[in-house]
Amino acid sequence: MDENKIMFLDEKTIINLQYYMPKNSVLQQMANFFSIFSDETRLKILSALSISKMCVNDISTSLSLNQTTVSHQLKILKSIGAVKDNRCGKIVYYSIANKTINEVMLNSVDYLFSETKEDIMA
Repeated sequence: MDENKIMFLDEKTIINLQYYMPKNSVLQQMANFFSIFSDETRLKILSALSISKMCVNDISTSLSLNQTTVSHQLKILKSIGAVKDNRCGKIVYYSIANKTINEVMLNSVDYLFSETKEDIMA
């Protein structure tokens, strides 16, 4: 720490910051994880896949999206580990890879709804 800078934090807080602050590599992985949720199309696809496993055609048709767009977003989601695929003959079915993905989406809805309720009541 730079000796010339004045810190208003107590020593325990500084120690906790140094101990608990995630390393840069972990922060980068976290940023990559949260990037999953930064695109409306990906959120639509993830929402659909949280209801049922689907093939590209089903996703495209049910969400009124271009198949190329769906395939591109699924490739991103798969590369990050958010979705997995399962081939059944010529058809590839996609599903949510981990329940945490769905939990994050549900928590975000809960957060947004609770904020709206607080704003209405204020």
